[in-house]
Amino acid sequence: MLHEKIEKNAALLGVLIVIAISFGGLVEIVPLMFKGAVVEPAEGVEPYSPIRLAGRDVYVREGCYNCHSQQIRPFRSETERYGHYSVAGEFVYDRPFQWGSKRTGPDLARVGGRYSDDWHELHLINPRAVVPESNMPAYPWLAERVVDGQTLQAHMRALQRLGDPYTDEQIEGAALEVAGTTELEALIAYLQGLGTEWTGQRVAPRAGGDS
Repeated sequence: MLHEKIEKNAALLGVLIVIAISFGGLVEIVPLMFKGAVVEPAEGVEPYSPIRLAGRDVYVREGCYNCHSQQIRPFRSETERYGHYSVAGEFVYDRPFQWGSKRTGPDLARVGGRYSDDWHELHLINPRAVVPESNMPAYPWLAERVVDGQTLQAHMRALQRLGDPYTDEQIEGAALEVAGTTELEALIAYLQGLGTEWTGQRVAPRAGGDS
């Protein structure tokens, strides 16, 4: 039988498996690349402002995504706790996106505006001061480091080449805009904007804080 010959030939079986996976991947992925809801920003979603982009860079650098996802699934257990489920158009300007399935801490897709700047500052410097049971590490050094304006400009230029609609004027003025801003302030600005731009979402209230 043909299938017996294939099963006994490891090299041929491996090639056929790769072909099958590749074909399945193309069927699943390629149509999405041309779907407007996936490749176009949702209503109200704009590229990150310089300070929020700088904060996002800090977020990625410190590995916050290892414990916090930014992807709310369309299940009642998630939407009641975190808010409206995530939609593809929210992530058009996320490079890389911050999805994930591991949640040592809560999902942050809708955390913007839920807590004050002071709460976030204390939470980042000493998490257990606001959430006693938290196992989140502290990040006190962020209050001592200042955002590098030139690095931020280089990042914005790279994003511009990838298609983000930053103007040359915005890029040139970015360094001045973040001058003297600490990484802690930039990170808080990034967190405070999460989930606040897309006009179709409805944020559900959440009592208390958790980490």
